[in-house]
Amino acid sequence: MTSARTDDLFSTRRAGVLLHPTCLPGPWGILGASARTFVDFLADSSLSVWQTLPIGPTHRDLSPYQSLSAHAGNPDFIDLLELVEVGLLSERELSQPAPEVRHQLLTLAAERFFNNDGTGLSGLDQAGYQRFRATNDYWLDDFCLFCAIREVQAFPAWLQWPESLRDRDTEALQDFIDQNRSRLARIRFEQFLFQHQWQALRDYARGKGILLFGDIPIFVAHDSADVWANRHLFKLDERGEPKAVAGVPPDYFSVEGQHWGNPLFNWEAMAGDGYQWWLERLESQRHLFDLIRIDHFRGLQAYWEIPAETPEPKYGYWVPGPGDHFLEACFSRFPDLPLVAENLGIISDDVEELRKRFRLPGMTVMQFGFDGSPDNPHLLHNHHPRDLVYTGTHDNDTTLGWYQSLDDHTRRNVNNYLGTSGEGMPWPVIDAAFRSVCSLAIVPMQDFMGLGTEARFNTPGTVVNNWIWQLDWNLCRKDLSETIADSVRQHGRLPRD
Repeated sequence: MTSARTDDLFSTRRAGVLLHPTCLPGPWGILGASARTFVDFLADSSLSVWQTLPIGPTHRDLSPYQSLSAHAGNPDFIDLLELVEVGLLSERELSQPAPEVRHQLLTLAAERFFNNDGTGLSGLDQAGYQRFRATNDYWLDDFCLFCAIREVQAFPAWLQWPESLRDRDTEALQDFIDQNRSRLARIRFEQFLFQHQWQALRDYARGKGILLFGDIPIFVAHDSADVWANRHLFKLDERGEPKAVAGVPPDYFSVEGQHWGNPLFNWEAMAGDGYQWWLERLESQRHLFDLIRIDHFRGLQAYWEIPAETPEPKYGYWVPGPGDHFLEACFSRFPDLPLVAENLGIISDDVEELRKRFRLPGMTVMQFGFDGSPDNPHLLHNHHPRDLVYTGTHDNDTTLGWYQSLDDHTRRNVNNYLGTSGEGMPWPVIDAAFRSVCSLAIVPMQDFMGLGTEARFNTPGTVVNNWIWQLDWNLCRKDLSETIADSVRQHGRLPRD
């Protein structure tokens, strides 16, 4: 079984960029002019895919992979300048960009929206709002309630809430709803705005011939609306604490392994209703993206279970995942589901066999190819047409930073294999990725800009200085666009209409 949509997308050679939207500068949000400017840059560069990280609301650590919701959008993306255009805010009110002012302005915009049926923009009206509520009712109310309680309780994890709210006592929840209707309406309105602006961006990108490529983390954060509202679907004790958590054993990204802390799915309970929670999750992402990556795909075949009482990943063990049964349910519901498998790290033969049975494209990473083995799957001569090639991912150093950190022996191997002296790095690696037989080549924006380790976006296993790098528009010059476009054309990655 496979997706006709994925077959179609991978029938032509393309090139794209990896950049999370939070990297775009914008004092009042990024889903308006800032995102459109970036799309214009991609179109001028002949790039046809924009890959992002997960776009849900984050905790204070800003990690896109520990979201408050598997469905919701990050309200920090909302461009408040566009609310001026529709009369929900005034230019004078946008004179002091700051997080606390942003919250107040969204509250003010919500009040004006609910007091005025027309805003002057198609779809951003009461009828559009009601359609949004009806379409997203399977997750929206629980999410809004979760966020409202967090606000009132001063943002502790849900395990620290009063017991009646923590355990979803019906009477306590109804009392809270009755006392916080305006707060709930504002949170719901934020999601409506996010969806409206994201779909406008998607339409704009599509008009420029650019596909949006999303990312689904296989696991969700414990402190999330999903776990709070669906405790029976996760391996939790009676109080709601995880019995075991997710992570990975030592690998390329971390010599000690990684203790992610996410609760593990109760796959037996999920299978009992035909994986409905997962199907709803895929449904919401299908409306946002043209292509979807499942992060940590190997967890569907077997996942690393770490006992809750130990912080050390090495004490974990492999547990079988739902495998074929789960993917069959996904493709039965969505025959055109455009999935890509993230198959990096410790990948056993049974993981690859599962991926290949469903003909899911996998990933290769240029930086991983130089361990000295000619059989390394990340080397160009071992690539496959239906796969993706990256110079590096969000978890890697930039390609320039990586190259500069290599020992002399490995650097010589890289130079010899690529036929370069190393001059102009990282472009020898970018050009090599574009030469690959892989149908889709993705390059992080930092690599296109030739930046070093200072522009690294994330270092796995660490908790500081991650997820904060931002793009400098001054480096997105016309000559860079022309250089990228020349390489795209030279390597036959201009998509056919």
